[in-house]
Amino acid sequence: MKWFGRKSARPNGIWGVRLPLSRGGAIGAAGDWPQSYEARVRDAYCQNPVALRAVKLVSEGAGGAPLIASDPALAALVQSRSGGQRLIETVAAHLLLHGNAYVELLCDDAGRVTELFALRPERVTVEPDANGWPVAYTYRTGRHVSRLASEDGAGRTAVAHIRAFSPIDDHYGLGCLNAAAGAVAIHNAAAKWNKALLDNAARPSGALVYETGDGAALSGEQFERLKREMEAGFAGAGNAGRPMLLEGGLKWQAMSLTPADMDFVGLKAAAAREIALAFGVPPMLMGLPGDNGYANYREANRALWRLAILPLAENILGGLCQALRPWFPEARLAVDID
Repeated sequence: MKWFGRKSARPNGIWGVRLPLSRGGAIGAAGDWPQSYEARVRDAYCQNPVALRAVKLVSEGAGGAPLIASDPALAALVQSRSGGQRLIETVAAHLLLHGNAYVELLCDDAGRVTELFALRPERVTVEPDANGWPVAYTYRTGRHVSRLASEDGAGRTAVAHIRAFSPIDDHYGLGCLNAAAGAVAIHNAAAKWNKALLDNAARPSGALVYETGDGAALSGEQFERLKREMEAGFAGAGNAGRPMLLEGGLKWQAMSLTPADMDFVGLKAAAAREIALAFGVPPMLMGLPGDNGYANYREANRALWRLAILPLAENILGGLCQALRPWFPEARLAVDID
């Protein structure tokens, strides 16, 4: 069977011409936050606890779910570790973050598939034919470039491409990071703001006012000396609460928090909820403030499985089954919900 080419087999022996495909433009994001995938992963998965927990809840749930397989060998192949990684969990994380997952099918000398390995999606580029249909994949690791054919010499799938839906691109799926980038940037900025506030004795900075009766001002040398003494003796969390001895007409004028500053905590909580929403995780399961009760928690956990984990697992298992059918003609994989 021809998977990629100008023509494909149709039911009842009818042949039709495949319509051309094209690469759509990337979705632009307005705002001062990272645009590249690597930078967004660092900000979200590596530095943001809400995004990290949301991805791990869904991917680990999909990777640890019990499976029903048509063949024990098929189940062992899908559930085995490759390169120290659990296949389904890794593929689920790639789909959530990048929107694309690429699984290389490795065969022995006899042509039997022996291993499934998940490729890093940001390193893979689709190589289309003249009509835009994928015929190969380019894998880049630093200066090393490898070309992986989509099919082997026998017409069997060599690289399985599983992707999320994208309304603007025929080749690449759309991950959750695009929608969550703004909320992640706000949440990280709020964390940095709170850290700076704690470093300044958990209160906003004030003004050191020099008042004399004759209207004199500090000289440049006096100003620099006073600035150095303030930074050395009173700045930072280690100097929080330290008393200040003022002389020579100096007066400390404290500044109070504005209503906007007081609402900063609420802004951070709203950003955390938007991050959880982008990854399909109920905010209650993230430990965010809300109606946290045992009954509500149980329903939220069921909603997580019904609305996020099971659909994602079905997409992954369906793509793997389609790729493995040349070796397992009756291939069937599903999550054992009982």
